[in-house]
Amino acid sequence: MLNKIKNVALVLLATAMLAACGGGAAEPNTQLVVLEWSGYEEPSYWEPFALQHPDIEPEYSFFGEDAEAYSKAQSGFAFDVVHPCGSWWGLYVEAGLVMPLDTSRLSNFDQLFPELTQHGVFNGQQYFIPWDWAYESITVRTDLVDEVPDSWADLWDPQYAGKVAIFDSGESTFLTAAYALGYDPYNTTPEQQEEIKQHLIALKPNLLTYWVDYTEINQLLASGDVAVGANTWNDAWATLNDEGYEVEYVNPTEGRISYACGFGISAKSTNVDLAYDYINALIDAQSNANMANDFYYGAANMDSVPLLDPNLVAVFQYDDPAILAQSNFQHPLTQEQREMMTTIWNEVKAQQ
Repeated sequence: MLNKIKNVALVLLATAMLAACGGGAAEPNTQLVVLEWSGYEEPSYWEPFALQHPDIEPEYSFFGEDAEAYSKAQSGFAFDVVHPCGSWWGLYVEAGLVMPLDTSRLSNFDQLFPELTQHGVFNGQQYFIPWDWAYESITVRTDLVDEVPDSWADLWDPQYAGKVAIFDSGESTFLTAAYALGYDPYNTTPEQQEEIKQHLIALKPNLLTYWVDYTEINQLLASGDVAVGANTWNDAWATLNDEGYEVEYVNPTEGRISYACGFGISAKSTNVDLAYDYINALIDAQSNANMANDFYYGAANMDSVPLLDPNLVAVFQYDDPAILAQSNFQHPLTQEQREMMTTIWNEVKAQQ
């Protein structure tokens, strides 16, 4: 019994000593946890940070889709920096998961396209810093169709029956049908939402399949099973073009859908100084260009454009700032909007 009491006393003493020393927690700005998509941990994307902090290696926790990252952040996972895409940014802000940013601490901030940075502003404050942006549009095997579609509405043309694959996404399909019908997808009435649902059901005779992963749609287009890839990203055209296929990336008359992804800092981060240094390294002109060339994306840094592959710049008009205003950038969605779009898409897929 005496020994047990002594052991308890020792445990209490040790606990008190740890508490006095901060409970064993790491000292601020000694580590950096990044909640990130797999593939973006490449050191050439943050080389200035490595030079500035040679003794600190970022720790990555990867996610496969935005819903997974948001769920992880909400569950209390301790991160310092997170890299979601724009339609999710509002949810992070609303949930208090990220902090307002002091852009004066980012020496590369003024080099970013203002048309992109504005998407990261909520309630008058900058919460997210854009890094990568790209399109959703229509990739066409021009050798497999008589006419190349030139609008989102053309996806419903009977000449493409059984030749189309569309992204398996409630948000993307809702936007596609809304633009095809001439509606603002972010301000629809219940009647218009029902019309969008029925319009998507009417598309089914043209659909061969729904694609989920970018490698899947690239393979479907390469094999010739699919001639028209809807809601495809820049990489679809670039990959097939590199492989010698006859392919076109359409600029629909209603405008391409565009999206930007970027970085925010956790509201609970104790490594804020490192987080700012890491984001600043990412938006360095060369770092940003390294990423954009690898993924065929646009770069948020204006000074990165001369460092991009000239062929990609020409096809995707990365050197024309007007394209940022002309395309349909995805807006932040409320939880209610996201659930409405997902419900409609699930009902469309369930329709026989």
